[in-house]
Amino acid sequence: MIKENTDIFLKIHPDDNVAVALQQLKTGTEINLKDLNFTISEDIQAKHKFALEPLQPGAEVYMYGILVGKATRFIPQGGLLSVNNLEHATNDFALGKRELEWNKPVVNDFIGKTFNGFHRADGSVGTANYWLVIPLVFCENRNIDVLKEALTTKLGYKKAASYENEVDQLINLYNTGQTAEAILNADLLDSEENPAGNRLFKNIDGIKFLNHTLGCGGTRLDSEALCGLLAGYITHPNVAGATVLSLGCQHAQASILQAEITKRDPAFNKPLVILEQQKLGTEYNLLQQALKQTFAGLIEANNISRQPAPLSKLCIGLECGGSDGFSGISANPALGYVSDMLVALDGSVILSEFPELCGVEQELSNRCADDQTANRFMDLMITYNKKAESDGSGFYANPSPGNIKDGLITDAIKSAGAAKKGGTSPITAVLDYPEKVTAKGLNLLCTPGSDVESTTAEVGSGANIVLFSTGLGTPTGNPITPVIKLSSNTALYERMPDIIDINCGTIIEGKETIQQAGERILNFIIKVASGELETKATQLGQDDFIPWKRGVSL
Repeated sequence: MIKENTDIFLKIHPDDNVAVALQQLKTGTEINLKDLNFTISEDIQAKHKFALEPLQPGAEVYMYGILVGKATRFIPQGGLLSVNNLEHATNDFALGKRELEWNKPVVNDFIGKTFNGFHRADGSVGTANYWLVIPLVFCENRNIDVLKEALTTKLGYKKAASYENEVDQLINLYNTGQTAEAILNADLLDSEENPAGNRLFKNIDGIKFLNHTLGCGGTRLDSEALCGLLAGYITHPNVAGATVLSLGCQHAQASILQAEITKRDPAFNKPLVILEQQKLGTEYNLLQQALKQTFAGLIEANNISRQPAPLSKLCIGLECGGSDGFSGISANPALGYVSDMLVALDGSVILSEFPELCGVEQELSNRCADDQTANRFMDLMITYNKKAESDGSGFYANPSPGNIKDGLITDAIKSAGAAKKGGTSPITAVLDYPEKVTAKGLNLLCTPGSDVESTTAEVGSGANIVLFSTGLGTPTGNPITPVIKLSSNTALYERMPDIIDINCGTIIEGKETIQQAGERILNFIIKVASGELETKATQLGQDDFIPWKRGVSL
């Protein structure tokens, strides 16, 4: 991908007419690039872009070799690109020729390697072993919380720091007459992490409680999609069994959930408890039955243990959030190399976040295995964008204030970098939310760009590991699937070591290649999948779960 690079800036593709500053460039900095010799005309912060040639109003701007915007006013050679002089623009796309040749990596060092996972009856293998407690409708959230309070600590699964010690210290300061100013300046002693204790069920990694706000009151489509998503979690290889609480009168009926489970796993045989409050009567009866039947299910689920499995049993979800101007040239290409390695090893990969594929539709559709798959991808992109536009916010509105501040000033720039997570392999399938991955190779899954909604969806479709790149820092995790967080820059890795697992800023600094970083990441994945390493998100108890209410969420 990298064609012309110095220590201070990077021109990504030969056709680009802009470059990325790898460090702060002061006014007057000399730029020497083949036949181009000029000076920077204004200060350029690291991660931001500057013009390699004078750009008149209306001039097309190219980055990663594709159209990413148009100048809205004159930009001098060496001038900064910003929201004040650049607007989103992309090329049209249409069904094209199949382009299925790809840069297949050499994976000899990984052939024959295994991870220790939980083997399921349907042939899938989990990287973890969880029990789920799920409400079919938001009316049951309180009962879910009661079960969580009753089960989590007693069974040895509470481990996140509670900060109760800090509150006690604040109360003591107040009771001794300290002023608000003194309290603000006080040094508090850190809480000790609540000990996980001796887990009663040694082979069960945890009990996870998937509260949500759906199930009734929305459209029937929302309820059906929710049932499909929950069925994806119940049938997920990282799940040993589940307890489901239903009120009884909601749109998301237990019968719909059971049909969605059968659709995903016709021979489903995990322990499953479904209880309906309106049939059982009192809350006491409901919770008594939930506790007893869940406990009995845990005894059964505890009988399974980790066993070796080939890397082909990995299904990796690719995600980015809090992206910056380095994401598309460090962490995301490294994930793309991991994606290609896993495809070469006969594994499965999921690339989602459709609003962040805007502008690369032609490339991705050409990579689809056949015309039918390509047409489905293009139809989903067009339909989604039109719905967003009808609600007053098309894909162009995707970049967040943090994205823009750190150099991603149009959706096309952001998308071109985000798509690098998908590597170069052919696209074997295109899925609509909340469909399940059934094909080996690279799968495209229609989801929002919103981090938690997209991660939630990828796991519901079968991802048993998620790779999550970030340039600004985000604590996003998932209840059942390990989320490995990768920083695009070293400063973030050093500033937020409690949430970042892997630093890809080494690529920016020239300390390792994308290939070397990719191999390092895959070795890390194997350890996480085997239960030898716990991700930072798991350590922090980041159990983020937000179903996509099928409408506009960018």
